Amino acid sequence: MQVWQLLLLFFCAFLGGMSIFLFKGGNHSKHLKLILSFSGAYLFAITVLHLIPDAYHGNDNMVGVFILGGFLFQIILEQFSDGVEHGHIHQHGHNHSVFPVAVLLSLCLHAFLEGMPLAQGYQVQLVIGIALHHIPAAFALASVMLVNRVSKNNMIFFLFLFAAMAPAGYFFSDAISHGVVGNLQSYFNRIMGVVIGIFLHISTTILFESTEDHSFNLKKLLVVLAGISIPLTLFLLEL
Repeated sequence: MQVWQLLLLFFCAFLGGMSIFLFKGGNHSKHLKLILSFSGAYLFAITVLHLIPDAYHGNDNMVGVFILGGFLFQIILEQFSDGVEHGHIHQHGHNHSVFPVAVLLSLCLHAFLEGMPLAQGYQVQLVIGIALHHIPAAFALASVMLVNRVSKNNMIFFLFLFAAMAPAGYFFSDAISHGVVGNLQSYFNRIMGVVIGIFLHISTTILFESTEDHSFNLKKLLVVLAGISIPLTLFLLEL
């Protein structure tokens, strides 16, 4: 994986969160939903075209079980993050001086797991999808911190930590794939199954929640079609 890809992954998340200081008080929801719709469609296409077929290359029938496990695990994570990874912005409790640590921890774990497939290949497509997905997620995280009156210095630190999680997931996954981390290489496809389940949950939830009344307008439909057509075109060109 090239350095510029790691930097793109990091700075999309970090600058996406820092942009809260530029758009504070503005109407940003429409733009966030368009980015979410594109990234959700993009991630869904990458998962179906690349991640799922690759996970079954080892003829391990248990991979499907781990995909279901990852799907359910993401549901559990959202009980702590309140859907911030989907770009949702919530206030937490009545004491806004205390930042909900569970939100940060669940988002960091989520981002770490999302970075793991990058060790497999097809990095450019997947990096773009994850990077786009992390822009509204980081913005929503920053919004939660702003509502909870987290100091600016702490906000920068927490955003830096969140932005570093996906690259860290890549390095960990790369170590597994090369047998550096214990004997986990034999279980790599099952680990990827968990990540696939998370991707399926995230991408489909984004697509179903792209509007409040669960219906698409023309602009969002075109964005979703673009998000699917780009990886599909690249996939067909590789055949």
